[in-house]
Order: sequence, then C-alpha cells, then structure tokens
Amino acid sequence: MSEIWFRTGEATVLAAEGQATDAMPEVLIGSVKGPAGHAFASMMGQAVGHTRMFVIRDLNQLVRPATMMTTKVTIDSAAYVELLGGVVQGAIGDAVLDCVIDGVLPKDEVDDICLIIMVWLDPRCATDENLDRKDLYRTQYEATKLAIARAMKGEPTIDELIANRKTVKHYALDGIVEY
Repeated sequence: MSEIWFRTGEATVLAAEGQATDAMPEVLIGSVKGPAGHAFASMMGQAVGHTRMFVIRDLNQLVRPATMMTTKVTIDSAAYVELLGGVVQGAIGDAVLDCVIDGVLPKDEVDDICLIIMVWLDPRCATDENLDRKDLYRTQYEATKLAIARAMKGEPTIDELIANRKTVKHYALDGIVEY
C-alpha cells in the first residue's frame, strides 16, 4: 500500500505576452485508500458549472495514476468546455504521465495513488479570437509538472515559508500591506 497519503502542491506559470493563458493548478496526491481517494470518489458526480472529468491523453488513454480535474471557474459556455476538455486536459495528461516517466511519481504505485487537480483556465480564453493554444498547452503542462513535483517534495517547506515571511507577499497585497 502507498505511503503517499495527502500531499499538496501548486504552481503558477505565466502566459506569453498578450495572452490570458496563465496556469495555476492546485494538486492533491494521495492513496486511493485514504482521504485523497475518498475525495476523488466523491467527485464522480457533477456540480453545476464545475465540470469534473478524468484526465485522458486522448480517446481510450486514461492517464495513470488516475487523475480527476475540475475548474476553479464557473463554466458558462461550450467554448470553455472545449478548451478545458481539449488542450488543457491533454496538457495535464501529458504532464502526469511525464511525471511518472521522470520518476517524480512512483511508477510502481500508479494504481495505489490518485490525483485531483483544480485548474485555472481564464474565462477570456474561450472568447479570445487570437488565443495561442500552444501557449495554453505550455503553461498548463509546465505548471502541472511543477505543482506535482512540489507536492511530492513538500515544497515550499515550512522553514522556507518562515524565512521569506517578510520578503514575499501575495501580489494582491501590494499597497495594502507593508512588511
């Protein structure tokens, strides 16, 4: 049985200039027999506006370890669903598989662990006539790999967080909080 019970990670990869393709996945990794597995199974139903889906790389290519994705944004258009279930899902599937290939996720435990990935896909992407789908793939792929790696390494550590407490602040706090 897996010793990976409840690991969390996140990452941000910024879009190319002029694009709204920033990626900010939040990842939960854990044993299918623990709280992560319970959460995974509980997500099998749908919630209005927040589609949940298995991550596949293509038709009949369900990624291993089993991975469920959902959006952090309320879905209100077919165009958004097409991007989410297309380019974004494909990028996440490739990233998960590459994490197994690279040894970040243990190959011998792919049937014992599961992942839940909360996806940021900016709603503007669905209506942007100049959307760069290659950049959308790049940001989702890179951010997913980084979030998984951080979860598996326990990064940032509590010591890192304590050390940078007065030097790093949330971007939304500029002009609000001074350290």
